[in-house]
Amino acid sequence: MLIKQIEAQDTYPLRSKILRPGKPLSECYFNGDEEENTFHLGAFVNDELVSIASFYMKNSEQILDPFQFQLRGMATLEEFRGKGFSTALLKTGFPMIKNNHIQRVWCNARVGAIGFYKSLGFEQVSEEFEIADVGTHVVMTKFLETD
Repeated sequence: MLIKQIEAQDTYPLRSKILRPGKPLSECYFNGDEEENTFHLGAFVNDELVSIASFYMKNSEQILDPFQFQLRGMATLEEFRGKGFSTALLKTGFPMIKNNHIQRVWCNARVGAIGFYKSLGFEQVSEEFEIADVGTHVVMTKFLETD
């Protein structure tokens, strides 16, 4: 497995296939994809992009910390799930966030992924809510410990 930074457009095929099935690539662009502080990570197996995660300097209204990063658009090809790719992306991304002197990360987690996030130290801080055409989510957050 190789984890490296990728461009926003590199994430669109996986976003389309996994997060927005049946939607065109044009609907896989997220606001903030090209912002200066946004970064995207990809996990590769034999030069194939199999898992992605994007990180945006964006605050959640439900979290009080003044500076936060949002994790968004995390997806792994089905045949590679449960093999540690998403965890590896987060463990690569968290130090990059801390290098920006930010210690709070949050996400809108699909309800089916709550257990995964809890296993990595995230806490649920909202009730369930619907994102149109995407599904039921909750807000989850994690404090990144200082070294």
